[in-house]
Order: sequence, then C-alpha cells, then structure tokens
Amino acid sequence: MINSLKTIAFFGCSLTGRYRRTLSEAFNTAAEELGVNMVYFNFLGKIGNKNAMYGIFEADLIDYIDLTQFDGIIYDGEGYNVEGMAEQIIEKLRRSGVPVVSISNEVEGFYNIKFDDARGIRSLIEHFIDVHHITKIGFMSGTHSHPDAQARLKVFRETMRDHGLPEDGCGVYEGDFWFHRGEQAADYFFSVPERPEAIVCANDYMAIALITALKRRGINVPGDIAVSGFDGSEEGKDFLPHITTATRERLEIARRSLRMLLELSEGKKPDEDFYIVPKPVVSQSCGCMKLDYRQEAEGVNSIYEINRRWSYSLYDTESQMLKLNQLTDVKQLQDVFVECSSDFEPYQTYFAMMHADRDGRPSYDSDFIAPTGEFIPVMWIDKTDEHEKPDKNGFVQGLIPRTKIDTPHFYYIMSLHCPERMFGYVVIRMSSNRIFNEFYNVSLLNMATTLETFLKNDRISKLIGTLEDLSIRDSLTGMLNRRGFDEMSKDMMHSLDEKHLICTMVLDMDGLKHINDDYGHYEGDRAIKALANIITKCCDSGEVCARTGGDEFYIFATDYSQKKLDRFIERLNNFVESYNKSYSKAYDLAVSYGTYLTEADKNSKFDDLLKVSDTRMYEQKMTKPNRRK
Repeated sequence: MINSLKTIAFFGCSLTGRYRRTLSEAFNTAAEELGVNMVYFNFLGKIGNKNAMYGIFEADLIDYIDLTQFDGIIYDGEGYNVEGMAEQIIEKLRRSGVPVVSISNEVEGFYNIKFDDARGIRSLIEHFIDVHHITKIGFMSGTHSHPDAQARLKVFRETMRDHGLPEDGCGVYEGDFWFHRGEQAADYFFSVPERPEAIVCANDYMAIALITALKRRGINVPGDIAVSGFDGSEEGKDFLPHITTATRERLEIARRSLRMLLELSEGKKPDEDFYIVPKPVVSQSCGCMKLDYRQEAEGVNSIYEINRRWSYSLYDTESQMLKLNQLTDVKQLQDVFVECSSDFEPYQTYFAMMHADRDGRPSYDSDFIAPTGEFIPVMWIDKTDEHEKPDKNGFVQGLIPRTKIDTPHFYYIMSLHCPERMFGYVVIRMSSNRIFNEFYNVSLLNMATTLETFLKNDRISKLIGTLEDLSIRDSLTGMLNRRGFDEMSKDMMHSLDEKHLICTMVLDMDGLKHINDDYGHYEGDRAIKALANIITKCCDSGEVCARTGGDEFYIFATDYSQKKLDRFIERLNNFVESYNKSYSKAYDLAVSYGTYLTEADKNSKFDDLLKVSDTRMYEQKMTKPNRRK
C-alpha cells in the first residue's frame, strides 16, 4: 500500500484533543520502534457540544476504505459522540477479516486491552490512608450510567470497607466526567455531616473543576482538602496544583497492541486479551510534592509560547476564511492553504482527494452523478516529492499514494464534507511524530464550506444559463428562436470591420397546414423537427440558423461565397429527398427558400437583407405546381 513495511490502521474520534493526541503520539513512537506504518482515520464527530449533523455524513468515509490492505487495526472507541457512528465502524471492522485490537472498551469479536482500573483507584485511596493517614474521604463519581463510573465507584466502596471505613466515606457525588459540575460538587461536600479531608475524583477533569470551585471558597488544596484525579491527562499536569492521579500508560498500550497485531499478521496466536495496570502518579494536589516556583515559571513561559503560536494560527485561519470566500476556481485552494498554514504545526504532505463519477466529474461539480470509488486530487502538496503522482486521467492509485521509501510513515485521514454531502477526504503527514493541531480541523471545515459554495454557485450558474438558453431557444427543435437569431446575427454584423460577402436565407416548409389537418398536429411537429434537423446538418460552414415561426426558418452567414451557398442548397435538397425515401410518409417533406448573397458591413440594415430573402422565398413558393400552404 504505502511501501513494503507493514501498515496498521487506527480508528478514533477527536484525536487532536489534548487527552487523545498523546495517545496517537505514543503509537507513532511505538510504530517507529517496530518499523511499521500508521494510518489514522480521525473522525471529528460533533462540532462543539451541539452540532451533530456534521458527524452524520462523516461516517460515509468508511464505505470507501478497503480494510484488507492493512495488516491490523486499532480501534479506539472513546470519544464517538454521534449516535450510531461507533456501531457503524465496529460493524465495518468486524466484516473486514483483519485482526482488530480495541484499546479503550471491550468489543465482542476483537482482541481487547483491559484496564485494571480497580487497582488504580485502590492505589489512590490507599495512598491517602497509608501515606497521609486520612480516613475522611469523599468520592466524585462520573455519570452513574457510565460503565467506567460504575466500576470506579464499586472499587471505592470495596476499598473503604476493606479498611474498616464507611463504604461511601464522606459522601459520593455524581459528576459528569467533564468540567461542568465542580461548583455543585463543592457545595455537596460542604453540606455533608462530616467534611472530607480528601476527595478522590473518577477523572482528572472533574478534579480540576472541583479544585477550582474549592479555591473560590477559600479552601486550600492540598492544605485544607487533598484531591486526586484519574487517567493522567495533560491538563492535570499543567494545572496548579498538579493533579495526583493514576495514568494509563499510553506507550505500553501502543507497544503491546502493535506487537500483538504483528504476531497475528505472521500467523502467531497471542493471548486474546491483556491487562494494563494504571500507574499512580503522586504530585501536588495530595501534598506529596511542593511547588517549585522556578520550574512553574518555566511552565508558565511554555504555556505563554503555546498561546502566542495559537494566536498566530488563529489569525491564519481567520485570513483563510476571508481568502476562501474570494476564490473563483477550486485550483486556488492549494495556494490559500499554503499561505494560511505557515504558523500551523509543520506538515510534510497534504493531499485533498475528491470523489469522481463515471464521467470523471469531481464531486463539487453540480452535474456530479455518484461516487465510483476513484478520487481526483485538488490539492497535492508533497514537500519531499516521494509519492507517486496521479495517472494520466488524474486519478490517484490507492487511498494513499505509494512511496518507495521504506521508513515508517504516519498519515492522518479525515473526511472532507459538509452537512449535505461528502466531497472526499484529506491525507496529512506531519513533519514529526506529533499529530496536527485543531487549526487543521478548522481549515478542513473552511475548505468543505468553500467546496459547497462552489457547487451551489455552479448549480446557480448553470440554471441561469439554462434559463437564458430557454429565452433564445425554440422548445420544439432546440434551434435559436427569433430573439436568439436577432441577437446573434446583429452581433455578427456589428463585428464586421469592413465590407464582407454575407448571406441571408429564409426557408419555409411547404404544406404544413395540410399535414396538420390530415394527419394531426403531432405529425406536423414531427415534420418541423425533421426539417429543423436537416437545416442544422447543412449549417456546417459558420451559418447561424433559427426557427422563427411555425414553419419558417432563417439562416445568416458572414464571410460567405457563391460556392458555399450552392453547396448548402444542394445538400438541403438531397437531405430532403433522402428523408422522403427513407421514411415513406403519406406526405412528402418539402421546402421553399429564398437566398441573398451580397456585400455588407456593420452599417448595413440587417432587416432589409432578410426582406430580400423572404421575397425570393415567396416567389419560389408561388411558382410550385400544386402548392399547398
């Protein structure tokens, strides 16, 4: 697929969030050690907490992924916040026939990493009891309906009983695994009969929210109340006081998962599941570590540097929005991205692939029919020039273009879509093991919105063109009508910078009233369309032709000659004769015509030229024996 190395796919949601980004970076480190490629399929899910419509169409990407090209798959089930998306992905992975390791929740039919959260929670409680000699302990749980919350509350109660303490300690408060319930939790623990000396939180986010609420009430942590979290988040490391926690060892998870998949790819049979024991990390919020002001000052400087760079990136994304709104051609997307991503985390490769239909139209074309599984790049940025270019038809071969460089490559793939449709996907390869930041997500959304605007503008433009065409076209024959003929002919006349030999012709079908009366108007329409087709076929030397009335046709040509006119009349008569022989109608198709070949310039009166042709046509019609109107 990418090169000769084995390739592992990773399915996850919101991988750029601070909690998850360290996970993908741990997998990149392990993949580099083991010499394998990683391909991350990153889903954004809800945008914010409310917009779930974006994620509904995002799952369409999985229909275009050939999973058999991978040697193994990692499934991270945490973070999927759009109803049904996780189930869609799981079902796709089950049918693939490729071994799958689930690293965050247990899935039937997959190899599962199991977390001994019980030992992690127990170690934190016993740390307060054995090291700090605290027995008045409260517990801030996650949402009680969540399996992790249930398991962590259960072990809290078991540990308290094992130490001869009340199983609910100084109270159990139901939090939300997020930052929203800190104030309510603080109020609760202040209201219980026996105020806790320590509170164990079921994750770091709730610990941060609780400590923030305690600080507002003048409570010192850890001096007045000690607090611990769980999960070992990056936020917990940055927050002051740093959170005492128990961390799931991400690098160990990555190494063991990849080794298992490599063994399976070689036909070996590893243990079906394995356990990860969270490791306690004692820090400042329990009182074990003191503030090192010099070190914290460096941390503040580091955060300042991050904020400064994020400000620059924010300005870039704002500029990108404005520039994208001014684009007139999809080919300009790449220039805008290159210009407005200079402050993003550095990338090495950026491809944007569009669906193509059976006629090779891209998905932002309003005439696009349906995806075929082939993709056309609208952005191709390959700074190292190591990927195979699109073929002569513009299509890319494979989900990720092949490279001949046999070193581990790490790619991130995301759906490129808006709430109405999926346009394609993007492929990102960073310049380091770090995953891209959130500004790439914003850029992706901006790009999708721009493509939707292109599509709608294209649709409006074509609709306007159709309406304009209808205003100058005859609905029965598709030829120009009188308005269209006048506009085009007069434009041609006005463009004459000197005297030119021009030609006007007026043609009239003979006997249309007889055909309508004897055989019906449907047959009359067929006769008109037949003559219109013949006239159009004869106009192959720059002539402009139109149906200007029921049975009347006009023709105009510049830079004409007697030779061209003779050829026109000869072909007209031959085509009419051939039609009558071929279709054996009860009537014959017949036409009268008048022509006028003369010199003219832009000051000549066009209507006067037509009158000459019309008079000659009428004169010819009157000379025909047995003539009929």
